[in-house]
Amino acid sequence: MKKEYYEVLGVPRAATKDEIKKAYRKLALQFHPDKNPDNKDAEEHFKEVNEAYEVLSNDDKRRRYDQFGHAGVGSSAASGGGGQHGGGADINDIFSAFNDMFTGGRRGGFEEAFGGGGQRRGRAQAGISGTDLKIRLKLTLEEIAKGVEKTLKIKKQVACKECNGSGSKSGATESCQTCHGSGEVRQVSKTMFGQFVNIATCPTCGGEGRIIKDRCPACYGEGIKLGEVTVKVTVPSGVENGNYLTLRGQGNAGPRGGAAGDLIVVLEEIPHELFSRNGNDVIYALAVSFPDLVLGTKVDVPTLDGAVKLTIPPATQPETMLRIPGHGIGHLKGSGKGDQYVKVNVYVPKDISHQDRELLKEMQKSSGISPSAHNDKDAKGFFEKARGIFS
Repeated sequence: MKKEYYEVLGVPRAATKDEIKKAYRKLALQFHPDKNPDNKDAEEHFKEVNEAYEVLSNDDKRRRYDQFGHAGVGSSAASGGGGQHGGGADINDIFSAFNDMFTGGRRGGFEEAFGGGGQRRGRAQAGISGTDLKIRLKLTLEEIAKGVEKTLKIKKQVACKECNGSGSKSGATESCQTCHGSGEVRQVSKTMFGQFVNIATCPTCGGEGRIIKDRCPACYGEGIKLGEVTVKVTVPSGVENGNYLTLRGQGNAGPRGGAAGDLIVVLEEIPHELFSRNGNDVIYALAVSFPDLVLGTKVDVPTLDGAVKLTIPPATQPETMLRIPGHGIGHLKGSGKGDQYVKVNVYVPKDISHQDRELLKEMQKSSGISPSAHNDKDAKGFFEKARGIFS
């Protein structure tokens, strides 16, 4: 997925032209191939920076980009990307864009003298790429624990069936008479300093280089219509809230045969009513009566795989965490599963019968279950030990 042009240059959307130019100058010098010989990463960054500047420094391109995203400037902007960005420009095109920084977009002089002015900086392409589509998919903890395949119905831009996505009723197109198929128009001006050439996107064809002769009445010549499709999404186990899956080519179809964008599926975890999550482990809070904590017992405990029998040892203290191995969430990378932890707490009833109240009063009289009796015993032992040390 292409980066946002504002993000590439590191400027806000409300940035002025001077701020954009300043950011571009800094990044272009940083990643310039002359300063980074044989560095492919720097060269790719340099291309991205120039592509972003070419759009954001032009009022018309920037307006269309702000309104439609990459699809609004697809044919002209993509030409500066090269490589994975889908353009046809070579490194010489990038050097030309770098030269624009110092000339304000005007070219001439040495370039015109040595034939550089005849090279096209942009190339017309068949159709504009479709935009990426983002949706949110909610998942239960049970689905996350084991992984799941979901079938989703999505509304998006699809290719028009009437014209097979061409935008033309008969499929016929012709070369744009304004730009002669280049997708760009040039304005040449002569000054006392020499001849300068200003290059801009063709206003007639929008940079595509071709004009539809007879527009399809079903899609009004766009080649796309709003439709509904069914998409299958395979979610692996162990994903977390905020993770996302990218389905290449499943986004909005591109106008007039352009490549489709991607579908970004952002995952959301639905809070569970019984369990909380800690990585690949799950935690369950269990309330146990005081006698069961003292004497020990066996209880049925719910897990993501069904109920299991859990043994609570005698004299278990409140806040103790008991482990049930292998009943957690499947690991995202690799095999195996996390564990389930049962946090044991004492159950304190709010309302009790008269008989239970009398029984509790009898228990209060017992020194064996009184914490003060144990505290007194521990204190007595401590002082006797201390007396022996210092005597």
